[in-house]
Amino acid sequence: MTAIEFDITVSKTSKALKPFAMRLTKDVEDANDLLQDTMLKALMHRDKFTEGTNLKAWLYTIMKNTFITNYQRLVRKKTFIDTTDNLHYLNSPLHTVQNGAVGAFAMQDINEAIEDLEEAHRTPFVMHFRGFKYHEIAEKLNIPIGTVKNRIHLARKSLKDRLFMYAD
Repeated sequence: MTAIEFDITVSKTSKALKPFAMRLTKDVEDANDLLQDTMLKALMHRDKFTEGTNLKAWLYTIMKNTFITNYQRLVRKKTFIDTTDNLHYLNSPLHTVQNGAVGAFAMQDINEAIEDLEEAHRTPFVMHFRGFKYHEIAEKLNIPIGTVKNRIHLARKSLKDRLFMYAD
């Protein structure tokens, strides 16, 4: 693949990367910056792309790694290191105290919402939450696997509607 063909193919694929960038950054301007950084890195390192492999997956990997690197750089920048004799790390998550009250209220609401589900929906949902596979739930409850999937879906939908106040 020539350099011009590679550039054209990468620029066509860039539109498909925009939603992924938005999911990572949750900000339009940051997503545009991430997309631009990704395209720049792809064009600079075109020699590392193996022709015949999935270009889109290669670009997604570059974007994900760029995002992680930028995030780690930002975290390091926000951490202030006190250089006095005690060497305390300020803003360190190891030394922060969490207020567990909000989490306790949320867990109480979640448990109540689960308890209020119909038994037919609650049992498969709880089993799936505890790690059972769909086919295992179907065997234990002696119902078709499609019914298991449907009941878990309906339970999730009901919980989502009831616990809407905890959505981000």
